Formats: sequence, structure tokens, C-alpha cells
Amino acid sequence: MKRQAFNARSMRRLLNFWPPFWFNGIKVVALSDDYRYAQVRLTDRFWRRNINGSQFGGSLFAMTDPIYPLMLMGALGKAYVVWDKKADIDFIRPGHGVLTAEFWLSDDIINEIKEKTANGDKCFPEFLVIVKDQQGHVVCELNRTIYVRKKKQYRPEALPAATRASQTNDDNTA
Repeated sequence: MKRQAFNARSMRRLLNFWPPFWFNGIKVVALSDDYRYAQVRLTDRFWRRNINGSQFGGSLFAMTDPIYPLMLMGALGKAYVVWDKKADIDFIRPGHGVLTAEFWLSDDIINEIKEKTANGDKCFPEFLVIVKDQQGHVVCELNRTIYVRKKKQYRPEALPAATRASQTNDDNTA
């Protein structure tokens, strides 16, 4: 197994003390060691409710904000630049109580990203995040678009020919 850039358990702990999560009652309850699965929970507090008494939409948006980029960073490793590029939210029903979102990265997605970025090109994978309440009702759906590209020093044009051949072989065996 490839060594991760940052230990998933430590990353989960850091995220839980990160002020935008901490003060909004957002908690990463699970982050797998291979960065392929995460679960995030938003607690309900009266000071985080909107005028209608439901969870504030900004908190719903925030609970999903850094998760896919961080998961991709962990899964792809240090050779990649990963940014959150674009997102939109579709509110389905008012969110009351504790809300939860799950995040998944499949081998197919990782392999597709590696293939599309192998020559130094940019890739913009899109992910659908579904936030549910405790009864399993869908509260909102978020579409998140992520920017992924190999860092300049890892792009084929920046590498000597021998290193490019070696890296191609490494990518095919990973």
C-alpha cells in the first residue's frame, strides 16, 4: 500500500478542531485510512438555525466543502494539486436535527483522474453529495467540481525521459 501524504486519523482530528468545523458543529466521524470514505455530521444548535428554525444553509454547504479535495489529496498523493473549483446546492427539504453526509472515492474515479492527468492535463471530476437527516430523508444535494492536475515538477514535460518512463511504469502498477 502506498504511504499517504498525511495520516488519515490525524487529518480527521485536525478537521474536527478546524475553526470553520468546530464552531459550526461539524464533525468528521469517519475517514478511512486509504482516504476512500468519509462521513461528516452536523449537529443542531439553536444559534445555527435560520429564521425558519431549520439548519442554516451555510452550515450545510460548509460540512461538504473540503472533504472531496482532502480525500483526493490523500488518495492521489503528493504529485497532485487538488482544489475545490465549483459547487452548487439544491435544498430539498428543511434540515432539522443531526444531519449526515457520506463521501466515496472508487477505484474507477481514482484511475480515471490519473489517466486524464497523466500528460499534465487538468481534470474536473464532479461529485454528488447527499445530506440526510436522522430519518434518512434527503435534506439537500450538492454538486461539487474539483480541480486536479499533476504538480509542475511531476508533469511529463518537466521530467527527464528516463524518469517519465519510470513514472509511467509506477502509475500502471499502482
